[in-house]
Amino acid sequence: MEKKLFFLSADIEGVTDVTSWDETEKGQEDYREAREQMTAEVSAACRAILDCGHDVIVRDGHDSARNIYHAKLPRGIKLMRGWANHPGSMVAGIDEKYAGLLFVGYHSPGGVGYNPLAHTMSASKLAYVKINGRLASEFTINRLFAAQYGVPAIFLSGDKGMCDLAAEEVPDIVTVAVKEGRGGSTFNMHPLDACDAIYEQVRKTVSMEHAAPVLPEELELEVRCIHHQAAREGLVIPGVELIDDHTIRYVAKTPTELNFIRSYVTR
Repeated sequence: MEKKLFFLSADIEGVTDVTSWDETEKGQEDYREAREQMTAEVSAACRAILDCGHDVIVRDGHDSARNIYHAKLPRGIKLMRGWANHPGSMVAGIDEKYAGLLFVGYHSPGGVGYNPLAHTMSASKLAYVKINGRLASEFTINRLFAAQYGVPAIFLSGDKGMCDLAAEEVPDIVTVAVKEGRGGSTFNMHPLDACDAIYEQVRKTVSMEHAAPVLPEELELEVRCIHHQAAREGLVIPGVELIDDHTIRYVAKTPTELNFIRSYVTR
C-alpha cells in the first residue's frame, strides 16, 4: 500500500457543543472546554489516518492558531501553530505533495442561519463573502486554494448546514455533522460520539478515490462589509469595484490573488 500524506485544517466554531463566542476566545471561562473538544476531534481524525497507514500534518486555523493541545494528539503528528503570513491562511503550507485536505470543526458561512456562530473569516467585519455569485464559507476559500495544487477536499466535520453546503460544492466529500444550529442554540452530538463518528468517516474517506478538483477560469469575489469604511479602503487595490457603500467586487485569476483581496478588507 502506498503511504500518503494528508493535510488537516482545524477550526473551533464547528466543534460539538460550541455555541457562544465566549467559548471560542482565549481568556474566557468556557474556552478551555471548547479547546479540549477541538483537540479531541482533531485527534480522532489523526488516529484514523495513522491507523490506515498514512501521515497527516495538522494546521490550527482558529483565531491565534494556538488552540490545539499538541501533547494530546497521537505521537508523530506535526502541528502548525501561529500565522505564517502566507496567502493560504488556514491551509498555509499546502502543496502538491498532499493527497487530500480534511477539515475539522468548520462552520457555516456568513449570510446563513445554520450556526449561531456563522461567519466567513471575520464576524466583526464581514457580513458575507460570495465567490462566483454563491455564498462562500471558509471551507470554500480554503478548498479553492488547495485545488490550485491539485489537492482535493475529502472530509469535513462541523455543523449540519456547513456539511450540506460542502456536499453541494464537492459531491464526493465525506462529512460528519456533529451539531445543528437552531436560532441562537445548537443541538449537539455527545463529545465522545462525535469523535467516534469522525474516526470512522475519516477511515472511510482516506480509503476512497476522490475526483481531482476543478478550478474555474475566473473567481468573482464579492465582499459585503459590515462597516462602509472597510469597503472604501478596498478601492486602493487596482481592479476593486464598489458595488454599493458596503460591498466590493473583484475578479481574480487565481485563489492566491483572491485571498489577497479578501484578506485586505479583514486585516
